[in-house]
Amino acid sequence: MNLSFFMMYEVMNMKKKIKVMTVFGTRPEAIKMAPVVLELEKYPDLITPIVTVTAQHRDMLDQVLHLFNIKPDYDLNIMAQGQTLFDITTKAMNGLNEVLSKEKPDIVLVHGDTTTTFAGALASYYHEISVGHVEAGLRTFNKYSPFPEEMNRKLTGAIADLHFAPTETASGNLKAEGVDCAKIFVTGNTVIDALHKTVDSEFKFSNEVLENIDYENKRIILVTTHRRENLGEPMRHVYKALKDIIEDFKDVEIVFPVHKNPKVREVVNEELGGIETVHLIDPLDYEPFANLMHRAYLVLTDSGGIQEEAPSLGKPVLVLRDTTERPEAVKAGTVKLIGTQRDRVYEETKYLLTDHDEYQRMANTCNPYGDGKAAGRIVKAILYYYGLSEEKPDSFVVGK
Repeated sequence: MNLSFFMMYEVMNMKKKIKVMTVFGTRPEAIKMAPVVLELEKYPDLITPIVTVTAQHRDMLDQVLHLFNIKPDYDLNIMAQGQTLFDITTKAMNGLNEVLSKEKPDIVLVHGDTTTTFAGALASYYHEISVGHVEAGLRTFNKYSPFPEEMNRKLTGAIADLHFAPTETASGNLKAEGVDCAKIFVTGNTVIDALHKTVDSEFKFSNEVLENIDYENKRIILVTTHRRENLGEPMRHVYKALKDIIEDFKDVEIVFPVHKNPKVREVVNEELGGIETVHLIDPLDYEPFANLMHRAYLVLTDSGGIQEEAPSLGKPVLVLRDTTERPEAVKAGTVKLIGTQRDRVYEETKYLLTDHDEYQRMANTCNPYGDGKAAGRIVKAILYYYGLSEEKPDSFVVGK
């Protein structure tokens, strides 16, 4: 009897503080994990936050760390010229092995679908450390589209102990795969949290080209392309269609932050180089990019994250892909999948440039991805899971 009492007392008082390690390595991960890192810091009596970056990307990652004033506790600095998926995976695993052995966190938070994400989950599993997957449950159901992201997110989901699904659709995917409902939390997407902290109508661009564009009288099409499956001829078709648009619409200008991949740059310069109304610029830091998106009229992209961000700013998105792991926006009508065929890209872009009602319908549709409170829900869910709070977070509901 007394033994049971003392055992119960010990369990109740054994640990009132948990170690939560965040692991990320690319700019998109950093943008979406930054609000979580900042939220974790609000609970110093309950949480010891540890930030570990692999630096799968270097310069682009550092830009975001600086913007949100995040100083990593561990920086693996794995990036190398010409790195392969094998290089990233093995270097990240070896580096994380050392960090996890030293820190022994209670839970490791990884984000989304990068190689760092999968390596972080797998390394934690090998150490028998719990994993929380931020932006869990996204699926295209095609393991090679996008590659390798689809399998990264599925394999991470198979390892994860807590699943922070951004939407009900993502939650439904996890349930269909047999994930325990009690371990799924619908939070909204943290990228909306980050966006709310970043966009400023008075923002001044340090880039002279961007600062001198006539945003009042010109309709700006923001373009980004980088997907492996679109390299080569698919991208060439897109750029030819954009050239046709520029010739037919004199009030339209294109701003194109060109990915550093030489295979992208070669085709971009061949098709769009030297055109006065096409501004080919280097990739932007997150802050100027978010504010450029805010001033754009329309977005054409093969990016996943932009499909979530642009609708929050009332910008229609034409997705240069045949599949998407973010079907909520397609269903809501904020984005449209158009592929990469020249005629289709031209016609869909022309449609939004000429049909005011259709443009307004897409621009004014409620964003299905978040309300700026996702990070708060994630941290509350962790505290609730570990018994440090009796308050279970509310679920994100579109339109509320």
